[in-house]
Amino acid sequence: MNDVELVIFTVSLAVFVSLIFGGALGFYVRRLRIGNIARRKAILEVLRAPEGSPRSFVGFFHPYCNAGGGGELVLWTAIQHIQATEQDVVCIVYTGDLDAAKDEILAKVNMRFNIQLNPQSLHFVYLKRRKWVEGKSWPRFTLAGQSFGSMVLAWEAMSNLIPDLFIDTMGYAFSFHVVRTLGGIPVAAYVHYPTISSDMLARVASRKAWHTNTGAIASSSVLSYAKLAYYYVFAFFYAQALRKATFLMVNSTWTKNHVDAILVSTNSWLATFTGFLLDPFGKNYKIKTRTVFPPCDTTKIARQSLEGRERIILSDHPTQIRALRELLDLRPDWRDGPMKVQLVLLGSVRNDEDAGRVAALEHLVDELGLQDNVQFELNAPHVVLQSALANASVGISTMVDEHFGINIVEYMAAGLIPVVNESGGPLLDIVVPVNDEPTGFHATDAASYARALVEALSLSPEADLAMRTRARRHAVQKFSVPEFTKGWGMGGWTDWRRSIRAQKAQAKAAVEQKKGLEQKKD
Repeated sequence: MNDVELVIFTVSLAVFVSLIFGGALGFYVRRLRIGNIARRKAILEVLRAPEGSPRSFVGFFHPYCNAGGGGELVLWTAIQHIQATEQDVVCIVYTGDLDAAKDEILAKVNMRFNIQLNPQSLHFVYLKRRKWVEGKSWPRFTLAGQSFGSMVLAWEAMSNLIPDLFIDTMGYAFSFHVVRTLGGIPVAAYVHYPTISSDMLARVASRKAWHTNTGAIASSSVLSYAKLAYYYVFAFFYAQALRKATFLMVNSTWTKNHVDAILVSTNSWLATFTGFLLDPFGKNYKIKTRTVFPPCDTTKIARQSLEGRERIILSDHPTQIRALRELLDLRPDWRDGPMKVQLVLLGSVRNDEDAGRVAALEHLVDELGLQDNVQFELNAPHVVLQSALANASVGISTMVDEHFGINIVEYMAAGLIPVVNESGGPLLDIVVPVNDEPTGFHATDAASYARALVEALSLSPEADLAMRTRARRHAVQKFSVPEFTKGWGMGGWTDWRRSIRAQKAQAKAAVEQKKGLEQKKD
């Protein structure tokens, strides 16, 4: 066989295999969609929905729906809003929480978030392959592994039920490829944090050690270049996945900036190489993200008095211990006596790993000689946490590039003066000026945090009260549940519902027209 014949044979074999694979996939998809009619009917029977009532199914892809965190607050608030405003919608939650029954999950939602949901328009689809998206399952190439795992999990989800709209609320954009292929339905997302960002690329390029870039890689030029190439390829495919969405909502300006940067990025070589594989299922190059701030129920904590605060700083991060040492070096008279400043670290100890971190913090406190100025509140009951928020003067957060910062919103609503990192959501959305007046302070390292703390604790009574009042009003108004539901509607939900109603009206008109023609024939 000469070279020309070999090329012809190879191309022919590739075409043949592609046709076989495409035919098998097409047959599978057709059978899956036919069977989906019966699966939808079975769910309506379980929910005891009135017979003949037209229903739209909206699927929420949230494998960890029972976690009880900020991401889950967004999920349940969105579902509560849909149940209150859309009587013909059944919400489907795809979850991997196999150990939690429906009534247990709803009870926890009510207890944790004070959100009551109607079980008659809510159904759970339990997924058995959640381990595929767990970080520990992919010790190497974690981003690619978890993204592939999300496709496996999405395949399982679609095999159980294809909804009318698929919404990812946990950041698994690669699931869109599977959903669009198997279900042929619109997909959307609420993005809490981009899977990859320009910051991650920049840190690898500059060989800066970080939690996503180990020292071993940062110290090696070869490994750094290899990881950078891996990140660029991954970013390309991440953008391809995001472009399959009908609408995208993001939780902050920081997240929006990074997702927008990913969406406009291009790579002509990769696009040409992969075009035949990805293009058949369509992409939305005109998609625009919309910022919809997470809902923060600050009703109770906003009732705390703004006056009579103690010189207590609430903390949730080890870097702040060093900032306290810097502060007391600047103001040694604040170590004890009537002006004594105390740092209270709030947190929970759930396992041995958490216990190890606490032990390291306690060792650092001893090493810096801060035993009399640092207090640990571990696994404290709710009443203790509320008391801390009611009495403390300052809330400090040192997380870099935090995508949002619900804890900071809670600080402000409770009447604390926030001292936060000069990055991410706290800088761009939360601790921002109101009528050109500050609502808190920003810092970058232990020294600048210490200076900001000195300034926050040295305000005159009038300036102190004014700042607390501004911060509370800003937090309560900007990050409320009504603001979230309004943003949810404007983020693409309302447009999708309008299109569904139009389709149903057209279908109904077509049926009536057909009946009219048949009657004329008779």
